[in-house]
Formats: sequence, C-alpha cells, structure tokens
Amino acid sequence: MLINLLPDFLAVLQAADPERAYGHYFETHRPILEAYWNNFVVEPSGPQFEDIVRGVVRADRSDLRALLEQTNVVALARETAARCEVLFAVDAPIDVVLMVGVGAANAGELVVNGRAMAFVCLEHFTGVANASTHALGLDPELMPMWLAHEIAHGVRYTSPQSRSEMRAAVETSGGNYSYWETARQVSLREHLVNEGLAVHAARQFSPGHAPWEYYGYSRADYALIRDMEPQLIAAAADDLDRASLGLRLRFLLGGMSDLARTVRRVVLPERCGYFLGARMVESAIAERGLARALRAPADELSVAVVPASRSA
Repeated sequence: MLINLLPDFLAVLQAADPERAYGHYFETHRPILEAYWNNFVVEPSGPQFEDIVRGVVRADRSDLRALLEQTNVVALARETAARCEVLFAVDAPIDVVLMVGVGAANAGELVVNGRAMAFVCLEHFTGVANASTHALGLDPELMPMWLAHEIAHGVRYTSPQSRSEMRAAVETSGGNYSYWETARQVSLREHLVNEGLAVHAARQFSPGHAPWEYYGYSRADYALIRDMEPQLIAAAADDLDRASLGLRLRFLLGGMSDLARTVRRVVLPERCGYFLGARMVESAIAERGLARALRAPADELSVAVVPASRSA
C-alpha cells in the first residue's frame, strides 16, 4: 500500500502557525512518524525535537516544490512497489511511505505493529543540495533504487519464510523494528548480510548506475573502500558473531569518529560494511537467486570473503 504524507506536510507549511500544525501532523501519523524519529533522528519530545521542527517548517522548500512539479513521485513509488513485489516474491504486506523528513536518512525501513514499511524522504532527491533542509541533492532518478533497497529489508524482516535474525528480533519486540535494539541483539554478520542483500536488490532492480551509487558512497570513497578490502575483512572477522551497538555503528553508520572506527590501528572508512556485506553474499545470490537469499539465515549466505577483482 502507498502511504502519501506529502499533502499533509505541505499543508503544515501553509498553516498560520506551522510549528503547531506540525504537532497535529505528527499526532495524525504518529505510528509512522514516531518510529521514524526514534530510529533515525531523536526522541520526538523535548527541546531538541522542538528545535528541529522549528527548522523544518521554516526551511526553503523551493527545490522540493520544483521536484513535485516535474516528477510524478506517486506514480514512481507505485511502479517501484509493483516491480519489487515480483522481483522479491513479496509475501507479506510492505507499505511504501512518501514523506518529507527532517534531513536525516534519505530512505529507510520500519516495522510497525508487524507491518513493514519502506520510506523515502523526498527532500534528499531534488537534485539540489539544500543547507536549510540538510538535503543531499541526490538525483530524483535514484529514488526507486533506494526504495527497492528498503523494500528488500522489509522482506527479510517480515516474510513468513524469512529465517533471519532480524525477523526473529522484530517478532521478539512485538512486531516493531528498532535500529538501536536490533544493534544490541543481532550479530554483526546479520547486519552486514542484511545491508549487502539490499545493495544487490537495488542493483538487480535498477541496473546501470555507477557502482558507488548503490552503496551511497562517493566515487573516491568507493575506490578507497575497495582498496582496503583485505583490512575490512580482517577488521570484521573476529566480531562477525558478536552483537553490540558499537559494531553496527562502526561498520554501517556515517558520522562516527575516527576512534570509533579504528580496528588494529586501521581507521575504517565510514559505512564500509555495505560493501563488505555485498561481497559476503554475492556468491549465495548467484546460487540461490535473490528472493531466496533475502530470506535465508546469515550463516548460510556469508562465505569467506576474498578481495574483489579490479573489474568488480
């Protein structure tokens, strides 16, 4: 199902008191927006929340309005969901949410009350970097690719056939996904495999992009990470079956300090785990097919990784 939050958000911007209107908007869509804030921003209460909301409703939205005039984002989202349903053999409901975020993730996955959601924050896909919205300036044509990445997560988290640690963790939490709690409960191996599968899912859904775009890297960062692959393998090897928040942040989150990303005197590049995870599962995907791989346990998918050939 498509959930389109854009009209309600645009109404907030037009309100006489937009900050108060955002509060009403938040309450109207609380299950989605509370999960979004808790997983990707901050707890949605208190002075920090209010400061962020104030900036969001006062930001320059000319780039967003231009995007909406030039691109039928609703049709694009519907088409993406329909194609992913076939490619991933979707067998549990996954909602696609169109929204404007607060400059955090460009896209992401949620599970709320047992129902998976893949959201995309359109402020990041206007093609124009915008300091007032913290927008990345991504090309609008990348939006379906990122939605496919997040829909693949939804399959792994909620498919009745999924045997992943992530599905087990979501079920243990009453059918709700928490970035922070799964980080503490789920092995690093599962986290790397989970992102690697989603990278391959995006690649199969939307082939032909530059390799680094599937990871959210710059071209220079991609080259560096490929060159450092042996060090990445060594850095992860001893911790693959451990679960801790620090490990997930070290390998998969941007914005971490050099110290937090240092292993054996090597500073790991930010978010290098996306590349490492994709390398870990590529053989299994070739053997099993993507739909089966999305549902398989991490220890059946991940193999001893050897450095990629330079043509990869």
